[in-house]
Amino acid sequence: MKKEKRLIRHRRIRVKVKGTAEMPRLNVFRTNENIYVQIIDDTVGKTIISANSLQLTDHKKISNKDKVIKVAEIIVEKAKKMGINRIVFDRGGFSYKGRVKLLAEKLRELGLVF
Repeated sequence: MKKEKRLIRHRRIRVKVKGTAEMPRLNVFRTNENIYVQIIDDTVGKTIISANSLQLTDHKKISNKDKVIKVAEIIVEKAKKMGINRIVFDRGGFSYKGRVKLLAEKLRELGLVF
């Protein structure tokens, strides 16, 4: 039930949010313990960059908020290497609070514009 409502919200958001080559879409998916982030070009339907908290070496020992900060740093570093400075933020149907909000604020702080 809860998942179905999130998916309905996500579909509603996706009607309005599209990523292009100049301004790709940054998609967020979170579980209770992990966070997954992808930068996607919707014109060709390809994931350009991805990062998640499972890539961290000590992902079982650190808090969820620290995982979000480290994943944000990884994704910004990869995006800048590829010349991506502007994105469209897609929260994936999740509420804009907690870890999703922390991720967005950290991405802005590190230099991505959206």
